[in-house]
Amino acid sequence: MTILFALLTSLTNALAVTLQHIASTSDIEQSKGWTFVKYLLRHPLWLLGWLALCGSLIFQALALHFGPLSLVQPILVTELILALVLRQLWLHQSIRGITWLAAIVTAAGLVIFLVVTAPRGGSFLPTSSAWTTPSIVCVAGVALLVALAQRGSPVRRAALFASATAVTWALEATFIKATTDTISALGFGGMFTRWPVYALIVGGIVGLLCEQAALHVGPLSVSQTFIVIVDPIVSVALGVWLYRERLHHDALHLTIGVIAFAVMCAGIVALTRTAPATMSADVHRV
Repeated sequence: MTILFALLTSLTNALAVTLQHIASTSDIEQSKGWTFVKYLLRHPLWLLGWLALCGSLIFQALALHFGPLSLVQPILVTELILALVLRQLWLHQSIRGITWLAAIVTAAGLVIFLVVTAPRGGSFLPTSSAWTTPSIVCVAGVALLVALAQRGSPVRRAALFASATAVTWALEATFIKATTDTISALGFGGMFTRWPVYALIVGGIVGLLCEQAALHVGPLSVSQTFIVIVDPIVSVALGVWLYRERLHHDALHLTIGVIAFAVMCAGIVALTRTAPATMSADVHRV
């Protein structure tokens, strides 16, 4: 169930990006400002994109409720692969062989990492006070990354903003898990009597701002790469720290796991660098 819901999260995320891109680029009058906002609000595909994002949040919440962060968050890497499939089948883009090879390498590295490390646990419920230190560390890290991202080349700034986004999304995943635990214990009404749902809202706003900054200041290939790689690293650390999740950590399993994760990261870098720079359909295809 955990793996299924995690894959559905990736699929709906990829679908949301595709839907909203189609909507935002279909304005033949190239409207700007408030006129463009009104155009998007009336576009059914853009609204469906938001519906897909809501579905993604629900699927991620279910995945995190049933399984550990150190299993769920790495699986979300598959969003890049599923987006590639949508780009070819729906947007009619020609995806190069090297890009598909990179996708295969990414998937293989992910599967080997999960099989070898075998993430488990996650049923432990941390006390409210247990969140203080991890939250402070993550918030301080995000603040430092954002401060460093104010200057430098576009690539450096995009990488730093993207890293801040990834740390925020990893912390946000712990808030989602805590919120689902609250709902399970107290119901939807009781959710609003506890702090996780409010931390979830604030974290979501901060994450969106950091993500938009990363996309604005530098290349998409850089921001995508850092978000997708840093998120699972921080998520695994938080899962072990907060929820006492466990991985196979003997020398052999740890070595293979680290190598597999490095292979996955190399595949992600190659995939994001060789994929089409835009989502425009090929001119010679109908």
